[in-house]
Amino acid sequence: MSIEDACWEPSAAAVEHANVTRLMRRFGAATIGELHARSVEDPAAFWRAVIDDLSIAFVRPPETILDVSAGPEWARWFTGGLVNVAHAGVHRHAHGDRADHPAVDWEGEDGTSRRLTYRELDGLVQRLAGGLHALGLRAGDRVGLYLPMIPEAVVTFLACASLGLVTVPIFSGFAADAVATRLRDAGARVLVTADGVRRRGKEHPMKQLADAAADSAGAHTVLVVQCLDVPVPWRAGRDLWWHDVVAYGVPRAPVPLDPEAPLLIAYTSGTTGRPKGVVHVHGGFLVKAVEEYAYQLDVHAEDRVHWVTDMGWIVGPWQATAVLALGATLVLYEGAPDHPAPDRLWRLVEGQGVTMLGLSPTLLRALRAHGDSWPGGHDLSTLRVLCSTGEPIDPDSHRWLAETIGGGRCPVINISGGTEVGACFLSPHPVAPMRPVSLQGPALGMDVDIWDDDGHPVGPGEVGHLVCKQPWPAMTRGFWNDRERYLETYWSRFPGVWFHGDWARRDADGHWYVLGRSDDTINVAGKRLGPAEVESVLTAHDAVVEAAAVGMDDELKGQALWCFCVIHPDRPADEALRKELLDLVVERLGSPFRPGALRFVTALPKTRSAKVMRRAVQAVAGGTDPGDLSSLEDETTLDAIRNAR
Repeated sequence: MSIEDACWEPSAAAVEHANVTRLMRRFGAATIGELHARSVEDPAAFWRAVIDDLSIAFVRPPETILDVSAGPEWARWFTGGLVNVAHAGVHRHAHGDRADHPAVDWEGEDGTSRRLTYRELDGLVQRLAGGLHALGLRAGDRVGLYLPMIPEAVVTFLACASLGLVTVPIFSGFAADAVATRLRDAGARVLVTADGVRRRGKEHPMKQLADAAADSAGAHTVLVVQCLDVPVPWRAGRDLWWHDVVAYGVPRAPVPLDPEAPLLIAYTSGTTGRPKGVVHVHGGFLVKAVEEYAYQLDVHAEDRVHWVTDMGWIVGPWQATAVLALGATLVLYEGAPDHPAPDRLWRLVEGQGVTMLGLSPTLLRALRAHGDSWPGGHDLSTLRVLCSTGEPIDPDSHRWLAETIGGGRCPVINISGGTEVGACFLSPHPVAPMRPVSLQGPALGMDVDIWDDDGHPVGPGEVGHLVCKQPWPAMTRGFWNDRERYLETYWSRFPGVWFHGDWARRDADGHWYVLGRSDDTINVAGKRLGPAEVESVLTAHDAVVEAAAVGMDDELKGQALWCFCVIHPDRPADEALRKELLDLVVERLGSPFRPGALRFVTALPKTRSAKVMRRAVQAVAGGTDPGDLSSLEDETTLDAIRNAR
């Protein structure tokens, strides 16, 4: 790849500073491609070296790295060892030279802030663990975590891990029914929530929703964090203040656990009304998360990491596990990233000295629509690494992130994985040039390929199914209480090979691209098209803020391409613009893909993690059942689709 094609070229100093350079030298690899080849040729040697290189704190080192005696679907990792995420992430630092280093720095929407050092965080974790033990909770019991992005959410997650309890992270914006569904499926005995939360300057109750969910799911105990200090309904004998449980808890150090001990159950929405409970375990989740943060995102102990996310999504526990295990600082923010003004996120970056920032392409597009002056008014020079994930990124957003936010000096680590993956299948590494919107190539330890419908590898430029031919440490250990659904979803298409459900391709130079979910694929007269390709074309027009492309049933073509566009408020959404956009799609993608409909909308349905719910767009536009909508942030956006013109 020529320098002209690259959106970022690492300097000699950046390569020398990178964590992954140290690992490359250990294996005698001259390039990241050579290191990846070694990682899949001999997984046992690779992962043993990772544990040693990053000083991942096992209480007892593993005897065997990988055991596939029960088949790749049920691979076991790091057997014979003992480990605990709370010990590896907090306890050991609190009793070492990182004790007084900031572990968590939190900031609220109104600018209030709190800090916890590793010593202070460990003290809270141990006391909460003691309090939970006094309530009768024992290893394997499930605890629902329904909290805003506050330090208590991290403390609760780690305290549960410390005891061997299984955390059930639940998105803080869910309604009672969605919370109850997850609690009921997991069999959670305890729900941890807050009295309420402030968002966009308003107070939103959580305790009332938690009560309804606990009643429906049969939870025995509700622990309440005092965030707003407002009166809340109280049930004697069931409800307890979180701070009281901490105050009276007798400190308990983390319990050494089998690496296959369950750590969390992360629920993801399905196309039906029943979410999937994805099981992750202490050993595999810890090792893979730390490896990725160290080698892909190049996080060092002096870094300050912030993701725009929620503890209810997989990125919340993922970052808490990895950032703390590396001895770095986790920067938390509770509130909207664009309130009270569109520069709220940039103000956070400047004020907190964030060095690694992660966010979704949808949020990027929304922030970019406000213009360059908002980030331009802040000193963002502390940023060293940028990350995008959640969906394929469009070229304009990638360029804006790299140049306007990163000042051309930061690599944009564009990653692709999933809740069930517990990691990334594809990711750039900061020691090689990066091409715009590319994912560079396979993540270390991930034996991924692109196959056609018959299970044969496709050539450069061809679109196919993303698959993984070997297990990896953070792979889900199945769906909670649903073994067959797990096997059917990922292992039935190509026996012995993980079928991920994403379309992907690689170019002639070996750079990889994910084109979207195969269940989102639009098939126009036998020609397959990823929605992200269409949306990138539309959002390249300066009048379009956001776009969603879906396939709708068509008697002649099988499916017709329908597009829904949110238009910039200072541009007229008229027939002239509609024609411009239709012609633009034809110009960029070809006449076979001329949209059958292009409609203007005021908003698109999204999750709170800012992913557009194309399935909901397609269902509402077609008058069919959209399935599980529990992750939808704002139900009124469905009316925007119904009223599209």
